[in-house]
Amino acid sequence: MIFLEKRQRLVGPHSLTLDVHTSVPSTCYPFTVGRLGQNRITKLYYRGTHGVIVVYDVTSAESFVNVKRWLHEINQNCDDVCRILVGNKNDDPSSKVVETTDAQKFAEQMGISLFETSAKENINVEEMFNCITELVLKAKKEVLAKQQQQQQNDVVKLSRNSKRKKKCC
Repeated sequence: MIFLEKRQRLVGPHSLTLDVHTSVPSTCYPFTVGRLGQNRITKLYYRGTHGVIVVYDVTSAESFVNVKRWLHEINQNCDDVCRILVGNKNDDPSSKVVETTDAQKFAEQMGISLFETSAKENINVEEMFNCITELVLKAKKEVLAKQQQQQQNDVVKLSRNSKRKKKCC
C-alpha cells in the first residue's frame, strides 16, 4: 500500500478492489468520505451493500462521536449488512485521543468488531479487509443455505396412486 505524506482529501465515492482467494474473483470496496453534507449522495451507495467499514480518526474525538450517526444511517438504509469499526491513524500514541478501551466498549455494544489501523504504517489494514471479507462471505453462505432449505421445504411431491378413486355420480 502506498501512502503519500501530502495527499489530496477524498471527497465522494471511491473504490478499492482486492484479490480474495475464494470462488469470487475479486471484491470491490466502494467507499465514501464522511462529510455531513453528502448524505444524499451516500444513500445511493447503500443499495446492494453487503459489508460496511466505518472509519474514524483516533486523533479526533469529533470523528468518533460521528460513528454512532453513521451506524444509525447504515441501519436505516441496509436490511442486513456486515459492519466493522476501524480507528485509523493509530501510529502516533502521543496524538491519540480516542482510547482503545472506549472504542472497544462501544464496538461491543453495537455488536461489531473493532480494528485499530494505520494506513500510513500499513498496520492491521490487511487484517481488517480480510475480516470484513470473511464476514460478508459467511453471511452470503448462510443466506444461500437458508434459500436452499426453503426451496426444499417448498417442494411438493406427487406420486401416482395405483388405486383409482371412483368417480362420483
